[in-house]
Amino acid sequence: MKKQYFCNPLNMDYRYQFIQDMRSGEDKISREAADPSMILFQGKYYIFASMTLSVWVSEDMVHWESHRLPESLPLYDYAPDVRVVGDYVYFSASRRGTICDFYRTKDILNGPFERIPGTFDFWDPNLFLDDDGKLYFYWGCNNVTPIWGVELDKETMVPKTERIELIYGNPERIGYERVGENHSKMPLSEEEAVEKFKEFLKAQGKPVDELTEEQIGFAKIMFSQRPFIEGAWMTKHDGNYYLQYAGPGTEFNVYGDGVYESDSPLGPFHLAKNNPYSYKPGGFLRGAGHGSTMEDRYGNWWHTATMQISKNHDMERRVGIWRAGFDKDGVLFCNQQFGDWPMAVEQAKEDPWAEPEWYLLSYQKAMTASSSEEGREPSFATDENIQTWWRAAGNQPGEWISMDLGEVKDVRAVQINFADDKIDAPLPGERQGERYIDPSQHKTRWLLEASADGTNYFVLEDKSNAETNLPHDFVVKEEGVQIRYLKLTVFEVPYSQNPCVSGLRVFGLGNGEKPTEPQYQAERVGTMDMRITIEPQADAVGYNVLWGFAPDKLYHSCMTFTAEQNIGALVEGETVYVRVDAFNENGIIEGTEVIEL
Repeated sequence: MKKQYFCNPLNMDYRYQFIQDMRSGEDKISREAADPSMILFQGKYYIFASMTLSVWVSEDMVHWESHRLPESLPLYDYAPDVRVVGDYVYFSASRRGTICDFYRTKDILNGPFERIPGTFDFWDPNLFLDDDGKLYFYWGCNNVTPIWGVELDKETMVPKTERIELIYGNPERIGYERVGENHSKMPLSEEEAVEKFKEFLKAQGKPVDELTEEQIGFAKIMFSQRPFIEGAWMTKHDGNYYLQYAGPGTEFNVYGDGVYESDSPLGPFHLAKNNPYSYKPGGFLRGAGHGSTMEDRYGNWWHTATMQISKNHDMERRVGIWRAGFDKDGVLFCNQQFGDWPMAVEQAKEDPWAEPEWYLLSYQKAMTASSSEEGREPSFATDENIQTWWRAAGNQPGEWISMDLGEVKDVRAVQINFADDKIDAPLPGERQGERYIDPSQHKTRWLLEASADGTNYFVLEDKSNAETNLPHDFVVKEEGVQIRYLKLTVFEVPYSQNPCVSGLRVFGLGNGEKPTEPQYQAERVGTMDMRITIEPQADAVGYNVLWGFAPDKLYHSCMTFTAEQNIGALVEGETVYVRVDAFNENGIIEGTEVIEL
């Protein structure tokens, strides 16, 4: 079958939310989808994600459609968990401090969903059916409490055992559990956390002399700089149990998934050697935490997880998918090298380590635009950072942004990433708690033109009359088009805001040679960090830092466009092996030197 291609993040209609700010009372408006559960059921793939009001459905894991879910489901609750149990699909979601129900159906799109009353409260649920027919349940989302596990009765969903503590955070030893950009912050003591809270109260003009027990408890959670350990997902393979979990926080570039292993579904568990399992701290769109792992109909494994924007709101997030699997030694891995570049999918057994077929052509290319605001110039559309963007000075139809690739290139794909900035819109409906999810069918309409000479333009893709609202649209020209100039004209975006583009990303084949092999140094800094220093290369666009617990298991990666990169994801006392690859518009060259630290 012919190959098909997608490019992370998934190109879906991400719903707008109006979230009331606790301090100002004003609404912060942004799009969100997160905490994805992906399953294969009756020959189709389904993704349930937080705050989407919908389920995403696909026949091929490339083309996804959104279908509204019934209002009877807790669509405003976070972290929907979905699992196949016999002929049924079981659904649950979480609301802190509230007893949460379970639901089941034999038909996801048409229902009905049968409600099974819950008997306890949970957050970030995960259901797991073992081979022997026993049903287990895992949950937890806190920086104080652990991930718990329990066996459930299959008919009543009532716990059959006492809950067992399975995973606690340990950021003093596990580097990838530390919070902050690139794990830059160590945990604070309880006393330090309380002092931080007092500083916060003082800045708000509130009394700080005597704190209540409730306030002290709040301070220990919110100001401790300890990681949130959350998002459990269980996978069984060859008799081993792999309990995956997310941390340290969804608002950080290092949000990822770790994994513990056991020979029993309720432990005891030990930290796997390959950690973090899902991790994408660099590149255009960063973060790969709180997800799910699934085997497709051809025996390929996939991992889907949350990707971070966090500019208009901490919870401004997207969903990505990557190849995963188990190596010959039973090590669970996820391949996130070039994890936001085009990925080929065949309806067959695939190589989970296949290299990209096309390369990034648009990095730092010359840009012009019809207009732009100060600090939002068109160059921000080619800096490979989804957290910056071009913003037009006006909102009238016809604002445009244009790229010069420098010379004619063999273009195979273009990803158009729309951003949101300064949305000014009235609340469209009634809040549920602090938030309102807008179910409206907004439209994003544009025209993409291309030229080899800058004079004669032709249409590459016309969505000027589209009825869809796709913020990460992906145009594929598999046979290749000879292009030097591209021009994106925007006709309509949601809420009549000024058009914003965070990435006009072009992929294809360059006209030159691959880069030379990179020269670099690696050193361990402290117990959980390492620093990679690369000798700059004129023939390289960027670098991929790879590392792992064995020379032949370099399963972690971080893309960087700079000559120095700090990695803070190491585990204390564990040996790590490092390699650096270089890439440009013509290909990837692997480093031959592997350094042991």
